[in-house]
Amino acid sequence: MNSDVDHASAGSPLAQMLAKVATGDRSAFEEIYRRTSVKLFGVCLRILPVRQEAEEALQEAYLSVWQRAGSFDAARGSAMTWLITLTRNRAIDRLRAKGKITTAPVELADEVPDPEPDAASLIEASQDERRLAHCLGTLDGGDAGLIRRAFFEGLTYADLAARASAPLGTVKSRIRRALLKLRECLS
Repeated sequence: MNSDVDHASAGSPLAQMLAKVATGDRSAFEEIYRRTSVKLFGVCLRILPVRQEAEEALQEAYLSVWQRAGSFDAARGSAMTWLITLTRNRAIDRLRAKGKITTAPVELADEVPDPEPDAASLIEASQDERRLAHCLGTLDGGDAGLIRRAFFEGLTYADLAARASAPLGTVKSRIRRALLKLRECLS
């Protein structure tokens, strides 16, 4: 069964093109590049997240393909596996040679906007929530529930009246009185 795989691998278009590249066939090399560069660039980007570094590693990998195409052995694996391994090794070599990827100075991070609220805003919001919860707790019976459903859940007064089986005017009056009490408590 392995010999079938080996035969199939050796007969694959990529393997045939690698054999031609080993003899110096530039058009076969161009065809290999056209068929594999996107995938091999992805391999480089996974190892080297800086695009320029990944592009240079890919260039080194294709230089190695040009120089070492004759060392491809279909009995050891497919042509694509050989290309991926060679590319991966070039990217890792580049990563090791650099020691670490150069990054922008940390001071530039100050200019990056942060959509999240800062710590002071979070504390203030937390205090406001506690005050509101306290004041809602001081409201009569179901008035706090009416306020929560109307203003936090978005129910209309008509929906609230239907749920409470109460006239719409009564619900509006209860909410108005509750809001006045809340304003007094929060001030």
